[in-house]
Amino acid sequence: MEQLHWVRHRCQHMMETNTERGWCRALHGQRIKSPLDSHRTPQRVPDRQRKVFACCGPQQHDYKAVSKNYKCNAICTTKYTLLTFLPMNLFQQFHRVANIYFLFLALLNWVPVVEAFEKEITMIPLVLVITVIAIKDALEDYRRYLFDKKVNNRVVQVFTSTTGAYTDQCWKDVRVGDFVRLSCNESIPADMLLLHSSDPDGVCYIETANLDGETNLKQKQVVSGLPLQQVECSPETFHSHIECENPHKDLRRFSGFIEHNSGVRVGLHSRNLLLRSCIIRNTEKVVGIVIYAGHETKAMLNNNGPRYKRSKLEKHLNTAILWCVLLLIIMCVMAATGHGLWLRNFRESLFSVDKDTSPAMAGFYLFWTMIIVLQVLIPISLYVSIEIVKLGQIYFIQNDLALYNEQTDSRIQCRTLNMTEDLGRIQYLFSDKTGTLTENKMVFRRCSIYGVEYPHKEQGRNERCSSNVLTDDITLVELGLMTSLLSPSTQDLGHGGGDKEVLPDPEILRKMNILCSPMLTRSVSDTSSCLELSYILDFFFALAICNTVVVSSASQPSHFVSTRYLQYNIKTVQYIKNSIIQRKGEKKKQYLHMYINFLYLFIFIPHHKVELLPVEGNYCKSEVYLNGDSDWTEMDVEDSLLEFASQHKNTDEQLYEAESPDEGALVHAARAYHCTLRGRSAERLMVDLPGIGPTSVQLLHILPFDPDRKRMSVVVRHPLTEQVVVYTKGADSVIMDLVEEPRGKEIHTCIRNQTQQHIDMYAREGLRTLCIAKKVLEKEEYETWLNKQLLAESSVENQQELLLDSAQRLETNLTLLGATGIVDRLQEDVPETIEALQRAGIRVWVVTGDKQETAINIAHACRLLNTNDQLLTANCASKDECAALLEDLKVKVKHESNISTDLPPVEKSSPSLQTSFILVIDGRTLDWALKKELSDVFLELSSSCKALICCRSTPLQKSQVVQLIRNQLDVMTLAVGDGANDVSMIQMADVGIGICGQEGMQAVMSSDFAISRFKHLGKLLFVHGHWCYFRLANMIHYFIYKNVMYVNLLFWYQFFCGFSGSVMTNSWVLICFNLIFTSVPPLIYGILDQDTPADTLMKHPELYQAGFTQSMFWITVLDAFYQSLVCFFLPYFALKGSDVGELAFGSPINASALLIILLHQVIESNTLTWIHMVVLVFSVGLYFGFVLLFSLFCVCCSPPTNPLGVEIRQMSEPVFYLICALTTVTALLPRFRLFNVFQGILSPDMFQSLIGMHESQQKMFFFTF
Repeated sequence: MEQLHWVRHRCQHMMETNTERGWCRALHGQRIKSPLDSHRTPQRVPDRQRKVFACCGPQQHDYKAVSKNYKCNAICTTKYTLLTFLPMNLFQQFHRVANIYFLFLALLNWVPVVEAFEKEITMIPLVLVITVIAIKDALEDYRRYLFDKKVNNRVVQVFTSTTGAYTDQCWKDVRVGDFVRLSCNESIPADMLLLHSSDPDGVCYIETANLDGETNLKQKQVVSGLPLQQVECSPETFHSHIECENPHKDLRRFSGFIEHNSGVRVGLHSRNLLLRSCIIRNTEKVVGIVIYAGHETKAMLNNNGPRYKRSKLEKHLNTAILWCVLLLIIMCVMAATGHGLWLRNFRESLFSVDKDTSPAMAGFYLFWTMIIVLQVLIPISLYVSIEIVKLGQIYFIQNDLALYNEQTDSRIQCRTLNMTEDLGRIQYLFSDKTGTLTENKMVFRRCSIYGVEYPHKEQGRNERCSSNVLTDDITLVELGLMTSLLSPSTQDLGHGGGDKEVLPDPEILRKMNILCSPMLTRSVSDTSSCLELSYILDFFFALAICNTVVVSSASQPSHFVSTRYLQYNIKTVQYIKNSIIQRKGEKKKQYLHMYINFLYLFIFIPHHKVELLPVEGNYCKSEVYLNGDSDWTEMDVEDSLLEFASQHKNTDEQLYEAESPDEGALVHAARAYHCTLRGRSAERLMVDLPGIGPTSVQLLHILPFDPDRKRMSVVVRHPLTEQVVVYTKGADSVIMDLVEEPRGKEIHTCIRNQTQQHIDMYAREGLRTLCIAKKVLEKEEYETWLNKQLLAESSVENQQELLLDSAQRLETNLTLLGATGIVDRLQEDVPETIEALQRAGIRVWVVTGDKQETAINIAHACRLLNTNDQLLTANCASKDECAALLEDLKVKVKHESNISTDLPPVEKSSPSLQTSFILVIDGRTLDWALKKELSDVFLELSSSCKALICCRSTPLQKSQVVQLIRNQLDVMTLAVGDGANDVSMIQMADVGIGICGQEGMQAVMSSDFAISRFKHLGKLLFVHGHWCYFRLANMIHYFIYKNVMYVNLLFWYQFFCGFSGSVMTNSWVLICFNLIFTSVPPLIYGILDQDTPADTLMKHPELYQAGFTQSMFWITVLDAFYQSLVCFFLPYFALKGSDVGELAFGSPINASALLIILLHQVIESNTLTWIHMVVLVFSVGLYFGFVLLFSLFCVCCSPPTNPLGVEIRQMSEPVFYLICALTTVTALLPRFRLFNVFQGILSPDMFQSLIGMHESQQKMFFFTF
């Protein structure tokens, strides 16, 4: 009760002091005394709330006690320091199982009984890989350090109590409770509460592009209850303290209160908070107190670094590695068993070993020795190679001119580095509609007012619209007045080209023309006609003010129109009155009475008899009859009114910054009928009214749009009647339920029914619809609501819930004014893109918040819904009805599918005879279908349909649909959207794509890839996605192939050395063979290879799904086994019986293996460039140069063997080259014919498709790049 008394006192004081927006202000810093001060008790605040005290003044003791618990403003985004880099980086790198495996092998080689090589040699692969990654991490962290240093050392003006003035300090020295002064174009160093603005209305504008990517300016408001804004806030006299919520990530939510020294508390909101990293615009100077600093600011809490998603190919790679590990274990067990059997049978004759060691124990030791020898079977360099290849792929994707939008000067952005291959395996695509499939450039096309529908023609001609409706009876006065007031020229109709321009409807102009008719007196005596005209004027007035549009003009700074000189401009009415009264002449009395009524109808006084009284203060009051004698002449009146028209003609073009294209379209529509929004402040709007000119409208409250209410409202005080009026716009499904239907007034029911019919018609035409309504509040009703609103605004806990409840209480019993239909055209090539996606085997689902009829119309337009498709609609009123309907639809689809499978092959292959189902489901039914008990039925039904269209979907439902399909069907999903309501869907999908559209950059900043047009999905998926997946999959198989092939050479040798773990090559060549000599060509292949030309992939989307199966892995392994057999035994039989040593025997085997592995990739490559040739020659030259130098200078590099002179002697004999050539040809011969046959057997659809397209089979040899 005490809170209610306190609120009542504030409201009473508001009325007495004529303050605005219901706030109790302390003028010039003076304390406002309250009769409740003596007995009010402070409200206990939970400990989890934050208290902020000023750093200077009488609260310094409290400031020191509290602020020490808060973080400073210095930021540190680096991972390491000089001391922690080595241990932390090693710790992070050894989270990879492969690194732990090779560390284990390196340590194992230090055990004498299992030692295979020199201890240092086994460390080389691991040290090399870890060093490369560590250098990369160090460079990245150093760049972060430099950025942090630059930010922390920025200078800002902070108030210091020692000097009593603002001094320059670094950002890192700012603390919670400090007073900070900023100028125009300065960045905000911390989250600050706005206490002062140089703007007399207490507003400032910030640009949030650094925070959320949105370029349109946001308006912020000084905290209420502070001194007048003409005097700068003095920190030394600031005696208030602040209590607010603890730091969190939500950029749009902030709640708390500021308690003044008088005990009065004023609520705080997100519009009072200046966020770190934003930039002050169009405001000369602002002062704020720091609330959150450093890593507690919303900007830093939302800075989670680069997003990481694990690709499906990486998961398959891990499976392949596990198979390699199993193969390694089998080979080592076989060697260990063979070694034990060999020792037991041939121990005395072949080996000199410790007789105390049993064959079993010797076999156990040899198992670990073979693990070291065959370690190269596990490709340690593969992970690094994949990262390098992905960087190369991203480079070419980002520089593809086909993905560049010249109109917006934007190209594709790859925001996640490890998802390129997943673009080639998409199975389900979830798309938003508005801004994704459509342009999201809204144009006002139709409206329904008072139950009457008015179409608007598209922009296509330059003549004035009023010329189509003016008649010969219209006088010069009427022509001048109508030309200036009702038909703005094309240069005044908007900005940014023809898309925003609206041609006024002739029928509306005809009705307005009645006001200029000499028969007006009889016309307005009809209450119905008068009411219709008032509806029309109210409708466009609502369009002009029910928004959050920021206004600018060519003569003002960008995005800003000063409202410093806003006054109630009723002088225009007084001007006309004086112009008439000063004339004499009784005969023109009725003629001039017409204009007075005309002006009054335009200021929303729908009475047919009006007397214009002298202006009292700011308001024109009462209804009277025009009387008195006069002797005016017609020419005098014409001159006066033409002078009035010319004085109020708009000469300055208005520019509108709207948060959504819908708002911009509606404001431009209002402007077409000369109800023009000229400027706004936090508490006033300046609107040009027809016949009135610039008029100031007191803005009491804004109830912003939210997904739950699906509407927004403004509460204004009428400039003439002083009535409090609520104007609301929102979705028809919501507004229609809130419309009042008074008994005995059938006209309202008729208006509602007619408007609903028009809305349904608009939806069928694919237009976006909104309803416009109003409500006039009585004084007591408004005060009652205001009390609850003030309590909700000053609440710290549950503020959002309380504000939502307060808004819902206000938006009831509305009077329906009409509805709007806005066209949103499809983007270019959307139908072709969706058709290609479906041909590629990708299921395309549309998940939108629009009406069902609109979504179906768009589905038809973009070819998602064809003429032979059967539409299934699910609109249910209860959960039980939903369950029954889903079961019925599932049975129906299953029955039709069985019929289609029984068709003859000829009919089955004909698309025109196939039956496809499209499921259309609304948001309420979808909510029930996603419940646990119905999700299985819904999943089975939706997966049986060709496509799904979800209408009236919330952001949460969008993400739930994606999650259901991704998790339950285990398929690859892609989500694409352009707005903040698509973020959850984009983040839930395996691959998220944001479109740089008209609704900010939140979708882009949450995505893995960002494109500018929907049509770019075709090239991104069919070409780059296919190439990236094909390249990486082939590269992984190639790495496994070359490792298995080379390791088998060592394994076959064990059969001839008693399984002793000996090798026929020196350890340096063994370690460097896969790590260096054969590592570069796969990188070039993974970046540049093109299995199919881009034109063919775009022409035949069916090739998109041509991929690899698990059997391809085993074919690769078998091929490696075959080549290793040829590569080992051909030189063995060629040199059998000679006196060559083991190193001489291994020389042609190593050389042949190198040539086989490199030429194997040449055969596999579909695109060869001069880069491929250079890399191949370099790899061969590097190997032979290394072994020759090794043979020349290394005497004891590979004990116990001595490689000195071995390679030189072998390469000087012709038999060496003969063996290498014969071995290479024999090993690679099957690749020319047999491998393609195996491919056709294992993947016949893919094989037949490729064979059917001759151009895609042609090898592309380009020796110019």
